[in-house]
Amino acid sequence: MSDRFKVWLQYLLPKHAITAFGWHVATARAGSITTGIIRWFVAKYGVNMAEAANPDITSYASFNEFFTRALKPGARPLAQADLVCPVDGAISQFGRIERDQIFQAKGHTFSTTALVGGDAALGALFENGHFANIYLSPKDYHRIHMPCDGRLTRMVYVPGDLFSVNPVTAQGVPGLFARNERVVCVFDSARGPFVLVLVGAAIVGSMATVWQGVINPPRGPVREWRYDDQQVVLKQGDEMGRFLLGSTVVMLFPKGPLTFNPAWAPAGSVRLGEVMANAI
Repeated sequence: MSDRFKVWLQYLLPKHAITAFGWHVATARAGSITTGIIRWFVAKYGVNMAEAANPDITSYASFNEFFTRALKPGARPLAQADLVCPVDGAISQFGRIERDQIFQAKGHTFSTTALVGGDAALGALFENGHFANIYLSPKDYHRIHMPCDGRLTRMVYVPGDLFSVNPVTAQGVPGLFARNERVVCVFDSARGPFVLVLVGAAIVGSMATVWQGVINPPRGPVREWRYDDQQVVLKQGDEMGRFLLGSTVVMLFPKGPLTFNPAWAPAGSVRLGEVMANAI
């Protein structure tokens, strides 16, 4: 099947209905059937259960519990860096924001304003700033951690499409990360504001944060939460959220001196806690 056909097919499929079905399967507590699905998944995708805090496949009551499994303490030590990688995954793209345009793939960009749900004032904070898009494949650890210390100020749920976010689709669907369903988390930090966006995708049944719990489902209109009068403070490396099934994290940082890890390159594998960038 050609890459072009795979992308075209996604426009026709009932992605929300498929995702709703996936949610029910993933949350079902079906005993030996659930264990069989997990065992098949581990074998197909080469999941490394040796680094899981609980490596016993048979002990997970639902696929969701398995998929959002914790790692053993010390499995991902934090590097000494201003910004550490917040997830295990593969680099989609990273670099400088050109005015308000973020590079997605050859021939495709999207705007900071579109990404954050149409808030032009928020998008403008990252004009000529820096971005990083990291794709989490099915085999990866699916909890998201903080790249640096931060205090949460806002969270916005933005409904949207549910295209796959794999590299083939990123090359074929214009504005992919700004058209898919997403949760926009806005933080203040020592370097100013930054945004961490959890991008939904086909079969991604839920996105959750540690301070709010599951954001979706249910799906619905744009929703916003404000935390100005609360002290939701997270340290570098702290867990901030999680996905069910593979998706993408997009990060925006303001204009200023920032040097990304020289070992980073598009399509390269990355691990939680490694050096992402330094403000030098």
